Amino acid sequence: MNIPGYDIYDTLKNERRPIVIYGMGNGADKIINELQRRSIKISGVCASDDFVRGQTFRGFTVGRLSDAIQEDCVLLCAFGTQLPEVMSRIFDIADNHTLLAPDVSVYGTNIWSREFFDENRREIENAYSLLADDISRYTFEGALSFKLTGRLDFLRNIYSDKMDALTTILHPGENESYLDLGAYRGDTIDEFLSLTGGRYGHITALEPDRRTFAKLKAHVAGMKNVKLFRMGIWSEDMNLAFSSSLGRGSSVTENGEELAVTKIDTLYSVRHLSYCKMDVEGAERQALIGGINTLRRDKPKLNIAAYHRSEDIFSLPLLLHDIVPGYKIYMRQHPYIPAWDLNIYAV
Repeated sequence: MNIPGYDIYDTLKNERRPIVIYGMGNGADKIINELQRRSIKISGVCASDDFVRGQTFRGFTVGRLSDAIQEDCVLLCAFGTQLPEVMSRIFDIADNHTLLAPDVSVYGTNIWSREFFDENRREIENAYSLLADDISRYTFEGALSFKLTGRLDFLRNIYSDKMDALTTILHPGENESYLDLGAYRGDTIDEFLSLTGGRYGHITALEPDRRTFAKLKAHVAGMKNVKLFRMGIWSEDMNLAFSSSLGRGSSVTENGEELAVTKIDTLYSVRHLSYCKMDVEGAERQALIGGINTLRRDKPKLNIAAYHRSEDIFSLPLLLHDIVPGYKIYMRQHPYIPAWDLNIYAV
């Protein structure tokens, strides 16, 4: 692997220009906390001009992005987006000014740094060796390089089209038994149906958020051979607390509404599974563990989010290989800032 020998924090520690956080919210909080832990001083916070209303964030009056760009400063992008027009603006800023995007995971406490890389070097190298093609290995290297350095050129260079990956790697057929874990409002069911010409054998979909589940139910009304469950997926059948404040990002939490979770093995104890999409907000590891018997028996096609936790990029391929050594494991990064649409495809 060709990975940079430095990280974003090395760069920022040696920086003499002001460091300004671009964005507000959970990502900005995590970035500021990590910078403070490393005694790296920030000079301000800014937001896109239309969002500036005189608010404050972490003790700073939020300034306008256009003003920050005029200064000789380092911008740290602290939010996620897949909107083409927003991504284009961010890349334009990065091409003409100094803009970096620290990688802080949505869930968990691990943060990418040289220390984290060195601690997990053996597992990272083992995961790299499992990847099935050159594009996957190139994607893996580029994603790691971005996560370490925050440089958007590493990320932009590994983008690939999602529909191309779904069709060329997974080859969905017309009689799939499809499991959608984290079905949201039905957008990924629509994506699946677009790949199969609207034909399928059976669809099972799980979505834990109450309001989102109601929209999912309305979305698939009238479809045959579809089962919906307002549940989460886990490594065993039990009840867990769920936070529903994030909509698409509803997840297991310490405090929240108690909700049933189940296993893939429970859902498919007697039925065959041929195709599974898994985007479950940091619970992908538990979902795989709860599906060991089904995965070994049926070896379904898999589409797994690999970005919710810092370790997912290497720990999920390793776990998947342990469960079914015969899987061919692919990795693709689809357009998103930061690397939030990094997916594992396995057949």
